[in-house]
Amino acid sequence: MINQQIATSPAVAFDIHGRVGIRVAQGTPGEAQLRDMLAPFLGPSASNLQLNISGGVTPVPAQSHAEDAYRYTDDSLFLPEDRVQVTRTENGFTVEGSGELLTAVVPLLDHLCIRQDTAMVHAAMVNYRGAGILMPAWGGVGKTSTVAKLLAMPDVAFMADDWGFITAEGTLLSYAKPMFIKPHHRPIYPDLFQGIRKPLAPGWLTSTISSVATAVHPVIVRYPRTAAFTRRWSPEHRMVHPADVFGPGKIVPQAPARIAVFLERFDGAEARLERRTEAWMAARIVGNFHSELPLVSRRLIEALGATGLVPLGEHFSAKASVITRALSDVPCFVLRLPVAWSADRTSDFVAGTVTSMVDGRP
Repeated sequence: MINQQIATSPAVAFDIHGRVGIRVAQGTPGEAQLRDMLAPFLGPSASNLQLNISGGVTPVPAQSHAEDAYRYTDDSLFLPEDRVQVTRTENGFTVEGSGELLTAVVPLLDHLCIRQDTAMVHAAMVNYRGAGILMPAWGGVGKTSTVAKLLAMPDVAFMADDWGFITAEGTLLSYAKPMFIKPHHRPIYPDLFQGIRKPLAPGWLTSTISSVATAVHPVIVRYPRTAAFTRRWSPEHRMVHPADVFGPGKIVPQAPARIAVFLERFDGAEARLERRTEAWMAARIVGNFHSELPLVSRRLIEALGATGLVPLGEHFSAKASVITRALSDVPCFVLRLPVAWSADRTSDFVAGTVTSMVDGRP
């Protein structure tokens, strides 16, 4: 492996629950986005697994070519279209590039966490009076709305509304990254719509704007200044930190997993709660996390697998193993919710259902 030392230039450090350390060199393109999205983990890390992120791309001699898609060696991968290079080191990876690099960092962070028996999940998570509630779901199902309803109850704390972590021992680990507030959240987070705020598009335009944003995202992330402007002024959503919404005292780092409920919408008239096995839940969580990643992230995972830097079979099977072990003593369910229900009605129903299950009420 290539032994690349940590850059001596000033850098900001992050510690991901003691599992993985991240260092972002000063002046890295997209540094502001990385600082914002990783802010909950700010601080030095003693982990033996590290991600080092910087701008520019260090030339690697004698790289092989996979047509025009990427160039690679046994320990490096360069994606010309995304202008990002990943290099395997003795203790993790370096990520270099001239665009916004969060889309490269997330899948690599997940891979390194898996090596530490911890997996990233696309889910809402709360500490409900000492019990961890895990609610993986597709985007738009109601994770952020449900978190608000649960946090309105006494002795409930925020852990995640979008991304989080789970250990093989069954512990949920928080990720209090910025929340994306959209027009349909107005009845649920009314205070966030008071006063002078960035204008949001009306609800009936949200899906159209979201589709456009998804289509142009792979291009926008190549240009950090344009991407930063788009994030700040996009009428699709506004970003707020959970501590500013619920208060710093309502954010907690972890909780033992007590129940896992996969949330999904369906073409039915009434909600349906169905029991599932931990293997079913692990498979769904792995697939859901991968599917919800941006296209650039998925393209990187495919390239890492194709070149053998991170074999796909090993990565996905190891992740499924971590989650299956984590859920070995955790009741697992799927809660199917009518597509026609509003975010307000959906979140009320989900909050009531999961708390009744944890409390043992019928």
